[in-house]
Amino acid sequence: MAAQLTNRLSARLKELRSDKGWSLERLAEFSGISRATLSRIENANVSPTTDILGKLCTVYAMSLTRLMASIEDDYAPLIRPHEQKIWTDKASGFSRRSLSPPAGSLAAEVIHCILEPGASLSYDAPPITGQEHHLVMQEGELLLIVEGKKYELKAGDCLRYQLFGATAFKADDVTGAKYLMVLV
Repeated sequence: MAAQLTNRLSARLKELRSDKGWSLERLAEFSGISRATLSRIENANVSPTTDILGKLCTVYAMSLTRLMASIEDDYAPLIRPHEQKIWTDKASGFSRRSLSPPAGSLAAEVIHCILEPGASLSYDAPPITGQEHHLVMQEGELLLIVEGKKYELKAGDCLRYQLFGATAFKADDVTGAKYLMVLV
C-alpha cells in the first residue's frame, strides 16, 4: 500500500509541474529543492519528507491534505478510523492523520497531528496564503511561532490565525504534542 501511495504521489507531483509547463530546473528554482531530489521524487525512487512536501505545496498553492486528497480514488462523505490516511515522516518525528474524508472540491480539512518529544518542523511560507487555521491542543505542549509571534500551547488551548508567513512547531522535549489542525 505504501508503494502504491508513493507512486500515485510521484505521478501527481509530476503532473502538477507539467501543468505549469515547468522543467525540473524551474521547479528547483521556485522550491529551493535540488533538481536531483525532485527527479528522484517524481520517479518514485524516494518518498518526500514533510519539509519537501511543504515546499512543493507552497509552490503549487495547495495544502498538504489537498495534495494527498488529489491522489485518493473516490470521495465518500464518511470515513472510518481504519480508512483514514496516516502519513509519517520518521526523520522529523511528525505524523498526520487526515480525519476529513478526502475531497478535492471541499475547502475545510481536519487533521490530527503528532510531534514526537523534542521534534520540530518549520515552513518558510504557507501553502495557501491567508488560509485560516485553528490549532486545538489535545495532549502535551507545543511552541508555535507564527510569523515571528510565539505561542506556548497546552492541552485544551485553541489558537486561531490566518497564515501569511513562516511558521515553526516545536514539541516539548518530554511530552511531545498531539493536536488537531482545522484548515478553512
